[in-house]
Amino acid sequence: MTIDSNDLLNSILASLDRTRYIRPEDIPGIDLYMDQVTTFMDSELRATVRHPGEDKVLTKTMINNYAKNDLLPPPVKKKYSKEHVLLLIFIYYYKGFLSIGDIQKLLKPITERFFQSDGDFNLERVYREAFSLEKAQMEALKADVTQKFAAAEGTFQDAPEESRDFLRKFAFICTLGFDVYIKRLLIEKMVDEISESSGEEKAEGKPKKHKEEAPKED
Repeated sequence: MTIDSNDLLNSILASLDRTRYIRPEDIPGIDLYMDQVTTFMDSELRATVRHPGEDKVLTKTMINNYAKNDLLPPPVKKKYSKEHVLLLIFIYYYKGFLSIGDIQKLLKPITERFFQSDGDFNLERVYREAFSLEKAQMEALKADVTQKFAAAEGTFQDAPEESRDFLRKFAFICTLGFDVYIKRLLIEKMVDEISESSGEEKAEGKPKKHKEEAPKED
């Protein structure tokens, strides 16, 4: 690989290192107004947006739309709890590759069973468990990206020299894209299975643990 290619790979890996998960203890222990929620999310996730000087991490309109689409329980006296923020973090990560409808299907059983739960197994416990493998997954991801990058660098050996660098980057994007495509298909299949299972449970008469109050959008 050329020096330029090494620089590109190092830049990619460095960007992965800047991606971190928000720990529950990082979230304020008091209920927050909407402006405070958007400020907190922006301060924690600014490094993950594509255009840091332009893109918004979270806006008031987004939060209102999440409530309308049944992704987020309504605030209490215009204040959002720590559990609201945990759900917003899930939504932030999922919206990059899932539709609003699929996110709603995925999070609905979570909010019904664990939002404001009185038991030891609450939403914070679910959040911690779900992200417990983050460090190991990140290291595996970096190794996978490095391997795919090296494979792409070995392509287009006989291409015109002036197009070789572009074509190798294109090959790298293609192999990353195929990985995303396949994983998205798997995730969508699992979301449908969860939604169907949840519907079967309700049909059998199992009680809901949380009443839905957020309005639905047509």
